[in-house]
Amino acid sequence: MGDLFLVRHGETEWSRSGRHTGWTDVPLTEHGRQEARRLVPLIRSHRIAAAFVSPLRRARETAELIGIHDAQVDADLREWDYGGYEGVTTADIRRSRPGWFLFTDGVAPGPPEHPGETAEQVGQRADRVLGRVDAALAGTDDGVVLIAHGHFLRVLTARRLGLPPRQGALFQLATGTLCSLGTEHERPVVTAWNLRPPD
Repeated sequence: MGDLFLVRHGETEWSRSGRHTGWTDVPLTEHGRQEARRLVPLIRSHRIAAAFVSPLRRARETAELIGIHDAQVDADLREWDYGGYEGVTTADIRRSRPGWFLFTDGVAPGPPEHPGETAEQVGQRADRVLGRVDAALAGTDDGVVLIAHGHFLRVLTARRLGLPPRQGALFQLATGTLCSLGTEHERPVVTAWNLRPPD
């Protein structure tokens, strides 16, 4: 079975300023586009059986820029629904909730169309994605690529390793980076994290 490759989209204005960006469809900055383009050699060094991408344009544009033009859009790859914390920074949240931490303290309720998600709900989406990944990896040594978002991919990593969704807190994930999850002695492991080509 091949490896699972994770690509976090490139920088946006909101990621640069630390604003929680769930459903808001902000574009990549020029720096974010450069971050994505720099991943091309890393992606090309692997054989890819399938690719899946979040429906949000920052992820879809990243997929195109890294040379993956046939990725299947998967709604389960969207970012954590931050509810009432959409567009708000951690520093701002902590003014009213000192010590607040997303993975353990959750989000404030949002509007009906975006009420917010718990870590467990994000984990359920991650589990569905991993089911599709496993189907794509079956019978091949080629890899699968997921192009998505920081907090979601952290939860997905935790689930791949058999950890509760909240343990995604352990995996800091930078914009415009490549990570890989593989196996050792038939057990899931992290094989690379936050890779970028040298300058």
